[in-house]
Amino acid sequence: MLKAGLLIAGIALAIAYSAPVRAEDVGCVTTAWKMLGANHRVCVEAFDDPKIPGVACHLSQARTGGVSGSLGLAEDPSRFSIACRQVGPITLPDKLKDNEEVFTADTSILFKETRVVRMFDRKRNTLVYLSYSTKMVDGSPMNAVSSVPIMPWRQ
Repeated sequence: MLKAGLLIAGIALAIAYSAPVRAEDVGCVTTAWKMLGANHRVCVEAFDDPKIPGVACHLSQARTGGVSGSLGLAEDPSRFSIACRQVGPITLPDKLKDNEEVFTADTSILFKETRVVRMFDRKRNTLVYLSYSTKMVDGSPMNAVSSVPIMPWRQ
């Protein structure tokens, strides 16, 4: 019985550490006032790359208000932007997985997400962060890109 409990705890811990990170709220601005429920907003979240110390990203996303938005039933628009920067010395791991997902956020009650994937442009020694929506809009997903050149860190 104890072994099964330890196995389950170990699996849960492995999943938690392998899953993309969750962001910290930075702040929101109201874009449209709603009489009932929350206002429509644009919110900014921050997250650190879970495998690359020294890189942080800020992601802005539109949030639907109203009654359905307040209840978590609304679908947020597929509008967002991303900015990633070097915030300390960058240390690359020995093996860097191609197109690794580093962040995900639900933007509707069913299926739709905003995802951020890290790529490494070896030729230019630059990390590239691509954010995209899993919902198709006019035949292609909304997306945004930011890049972080790997440079010596001076304090």
